[in-house]
Amino acid sequence: ARHPSGAGRRASCQDHAATNQIGTNQIGTNQMKLKFYEKRSCTSCRKARAFLTEQGAELETIDLNQGLSVAQLDKIIGKRDYRKFLNTRNELYRNMKMKDHPPSREDALRLMSENPNLIKRPIVIKGRTIVLGFDPERLSELL
Repeated sequence: ARHPSGAGRRASCQDHAATNQIGTNQIGTNQMKLKFYEKRSCTSCRKARAFLTEQGAELETIDLNQGLSVAQLDKIIGKRDYRKFLNTRNELYRNMKMKDHPPSREDALRLMSENPNLIKRPIVIKGRTIVLGFDPERLSELL
């Protein structure tokens, strides 16, 4: 027997698949959890968290106080410029004069792993897009 709309069973299955796909896209696109690497005492982190939650974003928080391994940092940074992940306000950054004499990538990853305060924060990730620090315009692009 044919479907009352005149479409056969195959079209009905396709309609069902299309409905599921639409539902998945709506959830996946707008409601994807953002990875939010933060230090709770950090003012920029608190501002970014408040901004994102006010916009209805769902956050998966990662405490930078627990530290990140060199491998974790390497994966997050990927092919991006590692120097952008260095916290220029950090005492170690200033004492080592990293602005004028940036460490090698390998040294920077090791130093950030050993000194979580050297990591610029928050780090907010959605898919392949990363926003560093509290930048409302860039954070809005993640939503």
